Amino acid sequence: MPTVEGHCDERFEEVKDLLQKYVNSSDEVGASIAVNLDGKDVVDIWGGYYGQDGSKQAWGKDTITNIFSTTKTVVAYVILLLADRGQLSVYDKISKHWPEFAVNGKQDIEIRHVLSHTSGVAGFETPLKVEDICDSPKVTALLAEQAPWWEPGTASGYHSFTQGYLLAEIVRRVTGKSLKQFIAEDIAAPLGADFQLGCLEKDEARRSDVIPPPTPYPQNLEMTEIRKRVMMNPGMRATFANSEAFRNAEIGAGNGHSNARGVTRILSVISLGGKVNGKQFLSPETVELIFQEQSKGLDHVIETGGKPLRLGVGFGLTGKGTFIDWLPEGKVATWGGYGGSVTVADVDRRLTFTYVMNKMENVGLGSGKAREYIAAVYKVLGIEI
Repeated sequence: MPTVEGHCDERFEEVKDLLQKYVNSSDEVGASIAVNLDGKDVVDIWGGYYGQDGSKQAWGKDTITNIFSTTKTVVAYVILLLADRGQLSVYDKISKHWPEFAVNGKQDIEIRHVLSHTSGVAGFETPLKVEDICDSPKVTALLAEQAPWWEPGTASGYHSFTQGYLLAEIVRRVTGKSLKQFIAEDIAAPLGADFQLGCLEKDEARRSDVIPPPTPYPQNLEMTEIRKRVMMNPGMRATFANSEAFRNAEIGAGNGHSNARGVTRILSVISLGGKVNGKQFLSPETVELIFQEQSKGLDHVIETGGKPLRLGVGFGLTGKGTFIDWLPEGKVATWGGYGGSVTVADVDRRLTFTYVMNKMENVGLGSGKAREYIAAVYKVLGIEI
């Protein structure tokens, strides 16, 4: 089995040992973990294998893979950056920037409602094939026409695919750039972050396919009407994430390609109060927007085991007795992707954590392994979770 490589401060050796254990057992095929603490990269490790068509190549420093809905955290950062620049407000009605959206009861939906999954535009009325998610103009036009499924702002229902298209159209209207272009030019380049929507042809050689879980997600869920509409229209197949069509598309809710270092680089802006390496990317006031609670209750789509899901502006929030009770309380923002990837931006402790892998599990927000890695990091800080 390949040895886990990269940099790991001595006090975080347990994180490295855990990754090595799971690589050795084949519970991990290929993965990377990155931790930035107080502006220093204290963990940047990777191990295992990747390769298309079953070939085995050692997962390297710059290997990337699809991170599914962990992508949403970077798109939230995009909107926060535009707010910081004064080009929009998260309290703007979407129709201010996209007039055609103000039909069929959507005239009062604000940008923050999409960021917090409370807009009511959680899925598609029109039956779609999975290939349709790659046609952004088509599905964006459909969302502009339909009505919300509940009164906007009154409850959350996970916007699995729709969040990305809605926010991408706002970005296009405000900046004149596609979401893919804006991320490349205004986010990744200034920060030196290895992150992109889709995957450029020049990066194919270092891209890992994802390895689908043995059974499709979700399993054993009561299919309420809204949940069924979101999860089954279209029914996402994990293998489709390996297709050329998916890699060439602009899916702001789920086709980001990166590694743990790339995501941590971007989200560390939030954890560090807006400033990285002496440069101010966001104001502290903009970072504070994230923690304005937008919703706390049972979600129409995500199964939370009866626990309330707390949502801020663009991120899930923590709290005792809530769905995200496996992270400390305080100013801690997080989200993850189908299969297990996850990122955490902890402002109180100036800590950023990201885990990215190619072998998927049947989870939507943090696998058991991810939570073990996270717990080992917080243990170093004297926090048992």
